[in-house]
Amino acid sequence: MLKYVLVLVAGLVAAMGCNAQEHAREWKAGADYFLIDPPQPTATGGDKIEVLEVFSYACPHCAHFQPYAEELKSKLPPNAKFALLPAVFQPAWEPFARAFYTAKSLGVLDKTHQALFDAIHRDRQPLHTIEDLANLFYSNYGVNPASFLSTATSFVIEGELAHGNDLVRDYHVDATPTLIVNGKYRVTGLSERGIGFPEMVEIALDLVKQESAKKAHK
Repeated sequence: MLKYVLVLVAGLVAAMGCNAQEHAREWKAGADYFLIDPPQPTATGGDKIEVLEVFSYACPHCAHFQPYAEELKSKLPPNAKFALLPAVFQPAWEPFARAFYTAKSLGVLDKTHQALFDAIHRDRQPLHTIEDLANLFYSNYGVNPASFLSTATSFVIEGELAHGNDLVRDYHVDATPTLIVNGKYRVTGLSERGIGFPEMVEIALDLVKQESAKKAHK
């Protein structure tokens, strides 16, 4: 009899699990994420679905989002690509955006991205100006400070900064971190909707699936 009861309980638990799976939360446009009107072209073009994180090294929430960004990248299908876009919501953020584009140009972004978050938010290093960043941080990664500063103030980096600021405006981003999926959808944390960092990842992945399905039917 006890064995029979245990089997019934196990079956009930399994059924509840299936039921929960079948009734997974459906994300609603205009409530859980937002349409970007008009949609914006992506840097990846038409071949890849772009998932773009709008962030700032100065933003503590972005530092906390880093493990979720890594999770999102690891779960993207082969037809999707993760990218980064620095925001400048205040003058103090500008050196960090400039440093991002410079590090990318010099080929050291992959090894300095997480490290810069750690230096600012974990180690509390005094990194406030582009000179601080060149002399006290990037020099630790084999970058000559003079070369870093020369690149950081170049016409090319000025152009990237201006273009990035235009994109942040055209995406209607007003908080970081924010995810932009394929230039069409904006995903951000919404406490009133119960959307934190894990839910942002789920929504972004769901939107990537939707975009993949659309491409498959073209």
